[in-house]
Amino acid sequence: MLCPSEHCDLCPRLAAFRADNRLKFPDQFNAPVPSFGPQEAALLIVGLAPGLRGANFSGRPFTGDYAGDLLYATLLKFGFAEGTYGAHKDDGLKLTGCRITNAVRCVPPENKPTGPEIKTCQPFLASELKNLPNLRMILALGKIAHDAVIRTTGHKLSAFKFAHGALHDLGNGIKLANSYHCSRYNTNTGRLTEAMFEDVFAMIKGEMT
Repeated sequence: MLCPSEHCDLCPRLAAFRADNRLKFPDQFNAPVPSFGPQEAALLIVGLAPGLRGANFSGRPFTGDYAGDLLYATLLKFGFAEGTYGAHKDDGLKLTGCRITNAVRCVPPENKPTGPEIKTCQPFLASELKNLPNLRMILALGKIAHDAVIRTTGHKLSAFKFAHGALHDLGNGIKLANSYHCSRYNTNTGRLTEAMFEDVFAMIKGEMT
């Protein structure tokens, strides 16, 4: 599977930001964050990018920040994970039938990757999709992740509008579900509630059974 190397410099701004963080936080991960979960998974969750003090520090997607608290609790509740989420890479949590990745593998300044950076990382997402033989469902957390999936699968954005709770048929036996990102900002503002998030997973579970 194609993955960015620890010293990936394809995006100069992200590489410089990563190098700066290595100096500030030498005991943290500070590298492109690999995907997490089994390759035989039928569900792939696609996020935006690693959080500075979350995945960028832990080296595992959605691990160490509020978004991960909500995501992993929901995965455990719906049977897509087992064990206990301890907010660190070695907590022993395992994903079952689910895999997690990001549209952009490196932490961006202010959590905002640019359009060219998203495009540059697209081959890694394409490789991810290509190497999941049992893939049936993709969950995009937020519009940027949704757009990245649509572009990577060769579809037109105009044909697949992002909307929380939407379900799109991408063809070839694969569907794309949408959810607002499970960020602290979205939950604090009420844009996304725990019930709304769980409703998306209930829909996904229903589609996959």
